Amino acid sequence: MGFAGSHLAEALLAQGGHRVLGVARRAVWPDACRHLAGQVELYPCDLCAGEALEQILRTVQPERIYHLAGYPHVGRSFHEAEAAWQGNLTATRSLYEAVTRWGGRPRILFVSSGLVYGDNAAGCSENDLLQPENPYAASKAAADLMSYQYTRYPGLDIVRARPFNHIGPRQTTQFAVSNFARQLAAIERGQQPPVLQTGNLQPRRDLTDVRDIVAAYMLLMEQGRSGEVYNVGSGQSYAMQTVLERLIALSGVAVEVRQTANLLRAADAAEVRANADKLRRETGWKPRFSLDQSLIDILAYWREQC
Repeated sequence: MGFAGSHLAEALLAQGGHRVLGVARRAVWPDACRHLAGQVELYPCDLCAGEALEQILRTVQPERIYHLAGYPHVGRSFHEAEAAWQGNLTATRSLYEAVTRWGGRPRILFVSSGLVYGDNAAGCSENDLLQPENPYAASKAAADLMSYQYTRYPGLDIVRARPFNHIGPRQTTQFAVSNFARQLAAIERGQQPPVLQTGNLQPRRDLTDVRDIVAAYMLLMEQGRSGEVYNVGSGQSYAMQTVLERLIALSGVAVEVRQTANLLRAADAAEVRANADKLRRETGWKPRFSLDQSLIDILAYWREQC
């Protein structure tokens, strides 16, 4: 249960009528999510451990499975390719095989990634060619296609989502916007010199609030068509330079922005932007959080943490 998973759990609990359970390698909530400990039971299990996972399925008898688990690090995947393939492809196949052996008929939402489109990710539709450019995206694309195959045989009920970049409170500093906000909060408190370290600020990214992303997941669980795939994102892209300038303005501190070599990626698409027309048309989804509101909430979160 990580960043998006904790927000999904909150949304499901707020909706009511659900018994929410989770599976994680360690059945311990991170400090930022401890408020969920008494509301969501966690089962300790690595998804690649098929027999243990099957036993959990037989015990819990889930009606719905949100499959958000996986290897999350785009940049690090160049150096950890085996971990990316294991965490995204092997773990997903292990889950589907465990469901098949159990014999239940849960509806499953598989969370893929907008990065499967590669450089073609500016306004692409679900029918566009998959051209992943890093081990993370390639392993996600493979698991995405495999998920479709499992709807054909043995006939699992799987809907696929391809979310684009999402941001929000509790995201780790391995992601740019959260990293910027944490540094600004530390500078405000005098815990860091007024120098903000960044990577490449030229790329444009479709940044959707995680709370809007999980709302889309819940709608797809209800209304998505089995075997189909849906892009999830706002459809607007922002230069990371603009995002950083907005965060600095919200903070009100004077900082020197310094690009750092170890924060640069081996490959970086110039623009990543979702075409979520299919999602909007079939579910009525639309974002509720503006970029500025997301940035305000992220900065507030890091002010509490520093």
